[in-house]
Amino acid sequence: MATEDEGDLSARYQNTLDALSSLITKRGRFASNNQSHRFRLLFHYLKVLELEDAVSQMKIIHVAGTKGKGSTCTFAESILRCYGLRTGLFTSPHLIDVRERFRLNGIEISQEKFVDYFWCCFHKLKEKTSNEVPMPTYFCFLALLAFKIFATEQVDVVILEVGLGGRFDATNVIQKPVVCGISSLGYDHMEILGYTLAEIAAEKAGIFKSGVPAFTVPQPDEAMRVLNERALTLEVNLQVVEPLDSSERLGLQGEHQYLNAGLAVALCFTFLKEIGIEEKNCLNQTNGLPAKFISGLSNAYLMGRAMVVPDLELPEEIVYYLDGAHSPESMEACAIWFSKQIKQNQERNQKRSEQILLFNCMSVRDPSLLLPRLRSKCIDQGVDFKRAIFVPNVSVYNQVGSSSEVATRVESMSWQFGLQRLWESLARGEAKSNARCDSKGNGEDKSFVFSSLPLAVEWLRDNARQSKQVRFQVLVTGSLHLVGDLLRLIKK
Repeated sequence: MATEDEGDLSARYQNTLDALSSLITKRGRFASNNQSHRFRLLFHYLKVLELEDAVSQMKIIHVAGTKGKGSTCTFAESILRCYGLRTGLFTSPHLIDVRERFRLNGIEISQEKFVDYFWCCFHKLKEKTSNEVPMPTYFCFLALLAFKIFATEQVDVVILEVGLGGRFDATNVIQKPVVCGISSLGYDHMEILGYTLAEIAAEKAGIFKSGVPAFTVPQPDEAMRVLNERALTLEVNLQVVEPLDSSERLGLQGEHQYLNAGLAVALCFTFLKEIGIEEKNCLNQTNGLPAKFISGLSNAYLMGRAMVVPDLELPEEIVYYLDGAHSPESMEACAIWFSKQIKQNQERNQKRSEQILLFNCMSVRDPSLLLPRLRSKCIDQGVDFKRAIFVPNVSVYNQVGSSSEVATRVESMSWQFGLQRLWESLARGEAKSNARCDSKGNGEDKSFVFSSLPLAVEWLRDNARQSKQVRFQVLVTGSLHLVGDLLRLIKK
């Protein structure tokens, strides 16, 4: 039973989330003409919060990119914590609770601290609002809140993941990070960042600061050219790092993580050298990684990326494979990881298994770039989905604001039926090309649309109870929001 104090904190926290959700603007998030104006306001907000000096003195690692930037930040934070540094990590998005975005020494901030810091910032900013200077938008406020938290908690290092793009991102209000990183670039958020890799790279390179060292991973030529040009203009020493050796054990699963780990290692080597924690000869990569690097890499943890979670009610019958992949390239990486997991499981487990896809993607994504890559890459690896399930693309359980607000949602299912049609057309095309058009073959590849995630999970459980000899291996992907929804649902 909750104590009175716990009940009071819970109510205060819910009120805080309601206030935070009031900052979610209904204006088009890709109104590019507003980006520069909103970005300039950030400097005013820092002044109001009396954070200008504190932010200027922070020792910061700043990371942008299309995919892998969150993993890179997670690896870097874990490594630096092994050196005894007090770390502050700001990432996005969150899966279940907004506090996941703020980690102190690897642990998400407590409800009590979050509430106190939130209202301190909210009230100060609210007092200074006007027609010319409105309240910050949702992500801008969260970035400001991160600076407030890390300044007050007196962390030794801040690791900042860019939210979107780079040039006009709220995290880019910083003026002098210790080192910058650009993870793998690809096509995502094109309606905001541009429709070519050159345009996207230019936005990401917006985090480069004059004279501040920077690292990136191997990029497509078009993107690499832009990064190099921007680095040359700002006299930035930009270096390209290779993937970490696959013999190293990583806390985050998937072959693609060796690329992110390589970038994190380079960032941490440079950071530690710049602040004088280690001498140069102690950080000689040619002699192998220092023990603290190895420990940090192997203990890194990031919820929602390459996770394997048994169902709470039927752990032997249903296993969820969770990955928030939502770009074409990350979808392929997800398919490779999932297929490898399935093969390893088949070697260990005699029980017959059946692979099922549980999918959703946001309407700003192009599913014709996602589903074909996922399906074909899995088939290439010898894994074929027997069923596919599509659910609404609006998060029901995401802990941002009032649950009553999302409960009143009324949504057309046309998007999900469109996903289903695309999936079935892919299945028909493969059946035709493989001359597998018999009725039995078609009957095995089934797809379904459910009006909610709970209904889909209940359907899975009902089927699992009826098929005791079969283990359902469910890949949940396409959206981090879907992954968060499922984690919250199955852990109730």
